[in-house]
Amino acid sequence: MGAGREVAISLDGVRDKNVMQLKKLNTALFPVRYNDKYYADALASGEFTKLAYYSDICVGSVACRLEKKEGGAIRVYIMTLGVLAPYRGLGIGTRLLNHVLDLCSKQNIPEIYLHVQTNNEDAINFYKKFGFEITETIKNYYTNIDPPDCLVLTKFVTPSQGKK
Repeated sequence: MGAGREVAISLDGVRDKNVMQLKKLNTALFPVRYNDKYYADALASGEFTKLAYYSDICVGSVACRLEKKEGGAIRVYIMTLGVLAPYRGLGIGTRLLNHVLDLCSKQNIPEIYLHVQTNNEDAINFYKKFGFEITETIKNYYTNIDPPDCLVLTKFVTPSQGKK
């Protein structure tokens, strides 16, 4: 029997011509419908928003928004990160999150944060593995889904040292 060929996971940028892929994934993955501003922010974030392909099939995505804090510092908000259920556990979500964390480090962006529904233990545990910490609980954050509360998870990123 031949050695198992590792299936390639590849990332691709989101552009006007493939933004429908992101919309289709979000419909399948999340109980929330996203508005035009979400997609405009995702497109504006450039390299911070990616589609993930497993063996050339689009199976996941990360979409971020770059935000300016008071004082001018930039932080990254992960609006969504998801992988279709049959493809979970293959390292795709890890690849997407590491891509964003690496960009933050290279661009000296010190803070990255996201919201997670309080009952989404898989997501909470996933982010904790990467050093995210629960920094806040927001009551009634979500409308039309139960539970309506969310946790804010935050990670402070160390800038990369020197040039690679």
